[in-house]
Amino acid sequence: MTVRFVRPVSQSAFASRRIGLAALVLFLLAVMAHRFGPLTGPDFAAIVLFSAAIAMVAVLFAVVGLMRLWQVGAQGGVAAARALIYAAPPIILVGFAASLYFSTPPLYDVATDVEDPPVWIRQPSAEQQWLQRASMVTPSDRQLQLSAYPELTGRRYEGAADRIYEAVAKVAKSERITLDRRHGMELVEPDITEKPAPKTRAETGAVPDNIPIPLPRPDQLRPGKPIEPEIGRPGDVILQGQTRTLILGLRFDVVIRLREEAETTMVDLRVASRYGGHDLGLSADIAQSFLRSLDSELLGLAVD
Repeated sequence: MTVRFVRPVSQSAFASRRIGLAALVLFLLAVMAHRFGPLTGPDFAAIVLFSAAIAMVAVLFAVVGLMRLWQVGAQGGVAAARALIYAAPPIILVGFAASLYFSTPPLYDVATDVEDPPVWIRQPSAEQQWLQRASMVTPSDRQLQLSAYPELTGRRYEGAADRIYEAVAKVAKSERITLDRRHGMELVEPDITEKPAPKTRAETGAVPDNIPIPLPRPDQLRPGKPIEPEIGRPGDVILQGQTRTLILGLRFDVVIRLREEAETTMVDLRVASRYGGHDLGLSADIAQSFLRSLDSELLGLAVD
């Protein structure tokens, strides 16, 4: 009589493969929809956390399947191994984010000048949903930033603001910072007085048919016309834009200030995460990367 050994089948192992694949597909869809689609930051964070929770269930089932393989030689070892591979990306991302959350200060807004941070041309606003945060940055937050990132300071360069502006715009483009708002550009734009003036009618010999009579501007006729508020100090050049991280596409708002002082120009930077009360240290990384690139671009012009 022939004795045939029948291996048991671990249902947990095969279930773990299906659950892990579902977690991976959900995770990848969330990343793509956030990086290239309309998915907002809070929704992205919620979906990633949910996919990580599903992945953890897959890991538990895979562990049971591997134990059955070790104990009774049950089928399903390959399926359990695949489940662990599928579950790895969302779990690794959430674990890495958690390590940054607990190892970096709870800040969402950093500036190179904590005493007089650059002001926004237009205050960034976004629906925070479940990622709530304080509406204002307090002096204690600035002191916390100073103790956590003492090397995050502004840069002073020799030269006029127009020369430094060209380098700032070039570096902003290379750092994937889109500048969409500008203030004080008359200080860095080419001087129109250097251009040749167009010839007048007297010089060309033409005589107008009707001589216009100058009239006051309509704005001047309204005594109650509101005066636009000054942004920053007089003479400041302020550039505001936004940037996104390369892979996940996390959004950050950026404002750059150029202040000309005694034949030198001071460049200060402010970076704030679009969502949440904790930037995981990414705002400081973005600011430091920009300043390092600017130092390289303006090599030899830095003033100690």
